[in-house]
Amino acid sequence: MEPGDIAWVLVSAALVLFMTPGLALFYGGMDRSRNVLNMLMMNFWCLLIVPIVWVIAGFSLAYSGSGSFIGNLDWTLLSDLGIAAEDAGGDGGKLILAAIFLGMFAVITPALISGAVADRMKFSAWAIFVPAWILLVYCPVSFWIYGGVWGDGLTGWLGVRGSLDFAGGTVIHVNAGIAALAAVLLLGKRKGWPREGHPPHSMPLVMLGTGILWFGWFGFNAGSAFAANGTAIQAFMNTFLAAAAGGLVWGVVERIKDGHFTNLGVASGIVAGLVAITPGAGYVSGMSPIWIGAAAGLICAFAVRLKFKAGYDDALDVVGVHFVGGLIGSLLIGLFADPEFFGAEFEAGLLNGGGIGLLVEQFIANAVTIVFSFIVTALILLAIKAAIGIRVSDEEEDSGLDVSQHAETAYNVGEVTMGRG
Repeated sequence: MEPGDIAWVLVSAALVLFMTPGLALFYGGMDRSRNVLNMLMMNFWCLLIVPIVWVIAGFSLAYSGSGSFIGNLDWTLLSDLGIAAEDAGGDGGKLILAAIFLGMFAVITPALISGAVADRMKFSAWAIFVPAWILLVYCPVSFWIYGGVWGDGLTGWLGVRGSLDFAGGTVIHVNAGIAALAAVLLLGKRKGWPREGHPPHSMPLVMLGTGILWFGWFGFNAGSAFAANGTAIQAFMNTFLAAAAGGLVWGVVERIKDGHFTNLGVASGIVAGLVAITPGAGYVSGMSPIWIGAAAGLICAFAVRLKFKAGYDDALDVVGVHFVGGLIGSLLIGLFADPEFFGAEFEAGLLNGGGIGLLVEQFIANAVTIVFSFIVTALILLAIKAAIGIRVSDEEEDSGLDVSQHAETAYNVGEVTMGRG
């Protein structure tokens, strides 16, 4: 790889890493004050445990080998990964660079689920769930889409069929979003929901988290080009436009429907736009990212309200934003994919001279992911429930998870300093 490409991917990896603390602030601000530290720790737990699991076995299972359904164990414990130059029989560190960059994606994916289970999940159950979910759900789905690409060529069965996912719409957002739905159905509703309101306790934290997410998402999408090239430039532009369109449309929907242009609505719309452009960031061009972001802002603004009619308590709207937004973006590749613009060989979308073939492949890939992720996530949680339980007691829920799970409080509001004495 060229030194400039290596530098860009390393910087992008750092940007993606920064997204997980950003997500923690975004979710923490939306949560109630007595549970904010628990939400932060659920996200930081992913930063602690997933990198270890990733280098032990996750990277190898998600990308190595020549099979169709799961990787082999050739790269476990970082075996056969080095930095020797090509003329010395190595790859110059390309596989280690891939493990670094893709490991950041592995970190944030289960962290997305934390927003759905806020206020009521045992931290001990979460601690077990995250590594189990990475190995049993995230790695297989990753391999189906991307498997073999870092070896001798693409071999994952959905990728071979022709499904496209540039930076993780199916693998990350649809996968985590449907897992979140399985989790909340098994956990049950929070006490008092929906009768009692659960408004965000700190909108400044939400907006700060949104800004960090948007900033980091440039590495998420443009870094997925794995080079400092034209595709990275276009992915960067697409990310910028889709987020703006998503936030704008969600805000306008709220203004028309409820009479107010809210910070929470704009923040949610920005994230919905970012989610939706992720799968197609390196496949669409021109005005397409604006239409994709606008579609996500519009549809997700209504999707987050479905939980009240359907009766599932998705605390921080993971299903409505990440699952629905990821699905929208992935399917819209089938309309807007533009191989001529990128000088690439992927199939064109319906609006760019292609047939319905790509749209069908996008539907199949997401349908398979939805069914697999939902079932295996439910089985993981049922096993944990049988072993140690997954939900805190009513008393712990009332007192707050910061105290009951971590023996800490975020805000010492009772302490008032009266002077130096």
